[in-house]
Amino acid sequence: MPDTTGAMIGERFRQRFGRTARVFRAPGRVNLIGEHTDYNDGFVMPAAIDRYVWGAIAPRSGRRLVVHSENFSETVELDLEAGNARPRNHWSDYVCGVALMLEQAGHRLSGADLLIYGTVPLGSGLSSSAALEVAAGLALLEVSGIALPRPDLARLCQRAENEFVGARVGIMDQFVACCGHAGQAILLDCRSLSFRSVPIPENVSLVICNTMVRHALASGEYNTRRAECEQGMRLLSRRFPHCRALRDLTLEELEAVAGELPEKIYRRCRHVIGENERTIRAAGALETGDLELFGRLMAESHISLRDAYEVSCAELDLMVEVAGTIDGVYGARMTGGGFGGCTVNLVASGMVPQFCQTIAAAYEEATGLRPQVLVSAAAEGACEVHA
Repeated sequence: MPDTTGAMIGERFRQRFGRTARVFRAPGRVNLIGEHTDYNDGFVMPAAIDRYVWGAIAPRSGRRLVVHSENFSETVELDLEAGNARPRNHWSDYVCGVALMLEQAGHRLSGADLLIYGTVPLGSGLSSSAALEVAAGLALLEVSGIALPRPDLARLCQRAENEFVGARVGIMDQFVACCGHAGQAILLDCRSLSFRSVPIPENVSLVICNTMVRHALASGEYNTRRAECEQGMRLLSRRFPHCRALRDLTLEELEAVAGELPEKIYRRCRHVIGENERTIRAAGALETGDLELFGRLMAESHISLRDAYEVSCAELDLMVEVAGTIDGVYGARMTGGGFGGCTVNLVASGMVPQFCQTIAAAYEEATGLRPQVLVSAAAEGACEVHA
């Protein structure tokens, strides 16, 4: 069935602004494995999903940016000439931050009217923020007649979230929103931004289970984990001066100096170093069709996130535990920053309806919460949509 969302967003724009718009979209993402490694210069394996943030845009005279959110029924304005916007702890920070970073990088944007609509679940760990940044960034560049390589757009969107929004995220989310490919995950080196496509076998499906909880400490603890990794690297660099980031160390090297680190810092470093190794092995497993090995690596990843990195929660653990009892499941783990949000499950395609029904019923019975269960193909990255 064709997706008519682009035509709908174009019509909403016409009704609001009185003229025809170009329409762009950027996808959310699910990370198959490689969690909390991106801001340590490590390896990740995300896939874009078929849930999107859409942006309809048309130029306007002057240098004012008018942005309307269909989801929040709000409109904000930004004077690009002034360049003095301040974050408001508001959805518009992601758009305004991207516009300012593009301007600071020397890309003079045109004034524009921009209408935003998203179908990526908010606060679920599926990266609605990066999808919004990339959709807005691509739309602003295109309407201004500016060509920018996708990795450069990803970096500027990350910078907007780091420096304007104030979340110290890595590059993974923005990169896969820019560069994802249908039917494939990508193994991304977050230091060099080199990557290779990893095909997802046609006989398996990605099933995303939203716990419908998002614990309040999530954002603060994310920044805390990043600071703990930086502390660990400062301590480890005294013994390993050649190392620039945790990705440069092996588990054997870490164990050799474990007694010199605070216990909590040791556990944080152990997760990151082990997760990098798991991610590289997992890419090889997918490429050779070894789904059993891939599933075991997903399980090891979740245990490490739960016990060593301490970013899981009771609801995520329950969702993973239930998934492990259902026929046709190769692997399950939390995905995203943690403390709620979603799990990702690799499920034999023929068993997907049974899986969805069983896990939703079991989770609701145990928690009283009805989960959102999404079946997604690996999707294409950001693009213009021609209705």
